[in-house]
Amino acid sequence: MAYVNDRVEAQDLTQETFIIVWEKLDTFRNESSIGTWIYRIATNNCLKMIRKGKVHKTAELPIHIMEKEMPASLEPQIKLLYQFISELPEIERIIISLELEDLNQAEIALIVGLSATNVRVKIHRIKKKLTKKFKDHE
Repeated sequence: MAYVNDRVEAQDLTQETFIIVWEKLDTFRNESSIGTWIYRIATNNCLKMIRKGKVHKTAELPIHIMEKEMPASLEPQIKLLYQFISELPEIERIIISLELEDLNQAEIALIVGLSATNVRVKIHRIKKKLTKKFKDHE
């Protein structure tokens, strides 16, 4: 849901991702956790479909945030945060989305193909960008 604005499209992407996982399972080398490997496949699959124009990126709240009850006073701020995230360059959007899903930086590094140190620096810079956007918005 962080990549598409439609539950049906998100379900289709999920199904396609697991078809890819099934087809490529014999290529899994146990160099990372299976979850990290699947995350990378899912991210690549979503980005590939967005580039091909088959789905459209969105600022929609990820499903795990939408389903949680949140105070009404925070909801506009969270929606604004995801709007600002959607305006980030692709790699930054992926990194901060994974950070918000509580993946550790080593796992994020494996998913996006960067070093853990580079991911840590990027997260710091992304947070600064988002903070600036909030300040400019006020």
